Amino acid sequence: MNALGWIIAITAIAGVGGTGLGGYVGAVLRRDSSKVISLLLAFAGGVMMAVVCFDLIPDAFQPEGARESFPVWFVIGGVATGYALVAALNRMIDAATNPELKHIDENHPQTADALDELIHADHYNMHKETDPRSGLFVAGLVMATAIALHNMPEGMVIGATYAGNPGAVTQGSGFVIALVIGLHNIPEGMAVSVPLISGGMNKWKAIGITALSGAPTILGAALGYSLGLISPVWLSLALSFAGGAMLYVVFGELFPESFLSWRSKAPGAMALVGTLTGLLLVYV
Repeated sequence: MNALGWIIAITAIAGVGGTGLGGYVGAVLRRDSSKVISLLLAFAGGVMMAVVCFDLIPDAFQPEGARESFPVWFVIGGVATGYALVAALNRMIDAATNPELKHIDENHPQTADALDELIHADHYNMHKETDPRSGLFVAGLVMATAIALHNMPEGMVIGATYAGNPGAVTQGSGFVIALVIGLHNIPEGMAVSVPLISGGMNKWKAIGITALSGAPTILGAALGYSLGLISPVWLSLALSFAGGAMLYVVFGELFPESFLSWRSKAPGAMALVGTLTGLLLVYV
């Protein structure tokens, strides 16, 4: 199998496998495991932050094949673009999933103050309180669509990271990023499968739909990898874009989800463990 084939396979495990595993956990266990999820997300966020800050962004300044370093404003522009795009996608998802919620209006804070808001599950919870099972089913489909849209740029991050180091398929920063994104997809998969099953869908069919919501990750990985191979300029843009996108995932999703899942100092300590682990992965 060539490098692109391996990247697609690894991304499929992270995207489809991660959301599918989350869907299975939500379908089978369907009980509170917030502390375990909190620690996993904090650890994943720490690892990802270390990889972005000490690997992706430094490589963006002088990627493989470049004769000289790119200016700092060039890399900052790519990071800002990646961050802004993922932030905009999340804002679009929020606008699509919760316009009917009474506490979401022009006077409501623009930051998530509850875990259900952050993972877009407030749409499901409102239907659970007011609507019949059909409403829960619709809420699940909305969640699946939202997660699918969200997974595209995450796949681009995996592909771009591999483009910066194409020789290391099952090791290095690309593999680490794929692993962390897979962990990140578990709670999102749970948020999709639970409303589908509550709305009357067969358990295994709901898990299948949840897993398919991670499929756009594969397309994103192929696109990010292909763009990164065009030229050093495109590789620098791809790496800096990937760094910005992942910084939003870390600071806009992973860390807030972790601390809202378990209001304790333990997630902070686990984030430090993740950061140190990321440093080991980058430099050892």
